[in-house]
Amino acid sequence: MKNICCIGHITLDKVITPRFEAHMPGGTAFYFAKALKNFDHTGFTLVTSLGESEMGVVEELRSEGIDVKVIPSRKSVYFENKYGEDMNNRTQRVLAKADPFTAENLRDINADIYHLGTLLADDFDLDTIKALAAKGTVAVDVQGYLRKVTGEDVVHVDYDKKREAMPYISILKANEKEMEVLTGTTDPRRAAKILSGWGCREVLLTLGDKGSIIYTEGVFHEIPALPPADLVDATGCGDTYMAGYLYKRSRGASYQEAGTFAAAMCTLKLQDKGPFSGTEEDVEKLIRNSLKNSQ
Repeated sequence: MKNICCIGHITLDKVITPRFEAHMPGGTAFYFAKALKNFDHTGFTLVTSLGESEMGVVEELRSEGIDVKVIPSRKSVYFENKYGEDMNNRTQRVLAKADPFTAENLRDINADIYHLGTLLADDFDLDTIKALAAKGTVAVDVQGYLRKVTGEDVVHVDYDKKREAMPYISILKANEKEMEVLTGTTDPRRAAKILSGWGCREVLLTLGDKGSIIYTEGVFHEIPALPPADLVDATGCGDTYMAGYLYKRSRGASYQEAGTFAAAMCTLKLQDKGPFSGTEEDVEKLIRNSLKNSQ
């Protein structure tokens, strides 16, 4: 398996849904690492930056066998995520911000794949992306680049460095709202071709309950969504998708296999509060049962 390094802030999250309200750790870094804890995570490293008050989360991850490197920050990111009945939509507020990552403080981090879990637009600047791309494959969840904090509210804006950054981003994930902000189109296939044309090698577009598409080497791979038995908590679904996708790709799976595995992980994650906590066998079982039911 190729070495994967996920880089991102562990956050303090307040999650509000029609069914519950809770405070919990969050952020791409947390959800990505948790998603892999019951897998073969040999070669996986998490690099995070957070305030001293959240170091207990790091110790928890380390006790679960996750290799965690910490870059100290004056504060941790504090998010409020509020969902309505439609789990595809949420509103956010940012109550505190952490220090950004830089090429300098990531200089000694080495991996085959670097997944940048952006939460806010200034988490990783263009120089940092370029520096990591010179050492390995860069995967980016674009969500944070499209988030501008006005007061405490999060508003969606375009990524002003997108044309310059895309040639250095090998794998890009965006949801349907994010792809529209980036490309100006609501058509996923057209959006994927635009992003690919800017230099991105693999474009992953997640479309909620409509599934996802992967566009690479001029070919579209359609990934169906597997309906969950119950909709409990959508926080971290995109991070779970990327964890599953990069994990399977790093082990030699095809684009279709990796996308299907990632989608199944999201289904299991949606059915419970908090991060994905299943095993590879749980995911494969869901895929097998889905195939049986569709025949």
